[in-house]
Amino acid sequence: MKSLRQLALVCSMAAVTTSWHQISLAQSTHPLLERMTPVSDAMLANPPAGDWLNWRRTYDTYGFSPLDQINRSNVSQLREAYRIPLQPGSNTPTPLVHDGVMFLLATDDTLLAMDASSGETLWTFKHPTHPDAQPSAKVGIALHGDKIIMPTNDMHVLAINAKTGALIWDQALDNVRIGRRAHQLHATPLIANGMVIQGVTATMVPEGGFMVGLDLETGEEVWRFHAIPRPGEAGDETWNGLELSARSGGSVWMPPSYDAELDLVYFGTAPTYDTASLLNKSDLPGVNNDGLYTNATVALRPRSGELVWHFQHVANDQWDLDWTYERQIMELPVNGQLRKVVVTAGKMALFDALDAATGQYLFSLDLGLQNLIGAIDPVTGAKTMNPNAAPIAESAQLVCPFAAGGHNWQASSYNADSKVLFMPIAQMCMMGGALGGRSILSTGAALDPVPVPGRDGEFGRLQAVNMETRELLWDFREMAPPTTAIVATAGEVIFSGTLDHRFKALDAHDGSILWETNIGDIPASYPVTYMANGKQYIALTIGQPTIHAGTFMGAVTAMTGGAEGPMGKLQPGGAALVVYALP
Repeated sequence: MKSLRQLALVCSMAAVTTSWHQISLAQSTHPLLERMTPVSDAMLANPPAGDWLNWRRTYDTYGFSPLDQINRSNVSQLREAYRIPLQPGSNTPTPLVHDGVMFLLATDDTLLAMDASSGETLWTFKHPTHPDAQPSAKVGIALHGDKIIMPTNDMHVLAINAKTGALIWDQALDNVRIGRRAHQLHATPLIANGMVIQGVTATMVPEGGFMVGLDLETGEEVWRFHAIPRPGEAGDETWNGLELSARSGGSVWMPPSYDAELDLVYFGTAPTYDTASLLNKSDLPGVNNDGLYTNATVALRPRSGELVWHFQHVANDQWDLDWTYERQIMELPVNGQLRKVVVTAGKMALFDALDAATGQYLFSLDLGLQNLIGAIDPVTGAKTMNPNAAPIAESAQLVCPFAAGGHNWQASSYNADSKVLFMPIAQMCMMGGALGGRSILSTGAALDPVPVPGRDGEFGRLQAVNMETRELLWDFREMAPPTTAIVATAGEVIFSGTLDHRFKALDAHDGSILWETNIGDIPASYPVTYMANGKQYIALTIGQPTIHAGTFMGAVTAMTGGAEGPMGKLQPGGAALVVYALP
């Protein structure tokens, strides 16, 4: 139940929002908006070829487009179609496009509706954020019916009318912290079986992160699944005997995937920064220090939040090497039998494949960047860790990859026809320093970036992998690490952006460069491709770098000549939405 004070705050905020709507409604009669059709469950399950309706376009998070107007033979002719300046700030947005209308969640809780062929603003919505709320980099929004579902800096989830920009409902999440070291809504909401599924991060917040299920029509909270078990629940015994208030971690940074046939939502969780409390195992009987459900894949029923299965990829992670990224749902042969599998890779650029219905471990695939895992049980998937899996008091040790990740939020793209996945990788290791220093980890272990041995000067890599045969195909290596997700298309072109302000198209067959441009700033976002007025476009945002991009900028600049090197000489051009098309 909300207190009278909370209700008063909600009402006052709604009043401010209404005034914003009155300003924007006069702009909302554009024919594009009038012709826009409701987004149905069927569309979300199988989007029209020219639309981009989900975070990675489809529920299975492939990030693949069936469009081929732009292809290997003509992509070299790409030109900038338009550029829309945006407010600065940290953000990783995914534009969504439906019936020629683009929706973009910009910084400062501002939602834009635009003509996707020209960038003309159709309406603007601004949420009046709580003054204590900290800005959070958001992956984006969700669409269903005539609704846009939008997370905010101050822990609200909103439903906005897609045609008018008017507020439909406003749900403030209860029992959350706002301010510094607080909860945040980073992930895109997911619409599944009449529910809004929203992940919540909780960096260093007691009791950890969680997933929440809201009723799509009303916004009412129906269920909450905690990534750190409550006392007495299964998994409680894995927290080294700590009181619930002393446990933290399990943030849900990334959007989930959804299998409508199995009616299961899959998401990944982060580790904890309070690594000191789990470093040494307690002597308490029946207690261990695995730290469920950190670094796990979790499968839930979207209507009830019921836990169907879970799989912990790495227990008691001491180096902040998350397994929280995209879960891709594929059909692959395993031991001669076609299986529906959930495939994911954490920061180690190591894939685990699990049965989508049961969570049974099936296989792993190592892209060769990590040095922490010595062996993997072929039946259970249990990992035998090398001695450097935990920090030691006396000295530093080489740990690969760097804590910012070989793989991170920059999602891969999968072509289900060719069975080839395209994975962006940052090649960097670290010297895991002795205990007791300054660090994001409570052990105090340093995380000092160093080049991968033998790969000095090549920090970026795009790896093609045949997921059916589990073969590493070609790879493309370059100086700058990737800072966008990958988008592959039926035109046999792969789009990728890098830290050095470059945006390029590669040949899906061999990784050769077909086209590239200096985009003007760091392209730290999720590119999309779509059709509008019969023309294919490529869109992404730039100039809103995350902590991840800033960390790599500092490390790579230091390793490539400092201020006088290629990274040090870059001149940021400012935040913008940039869109490309053929002449």
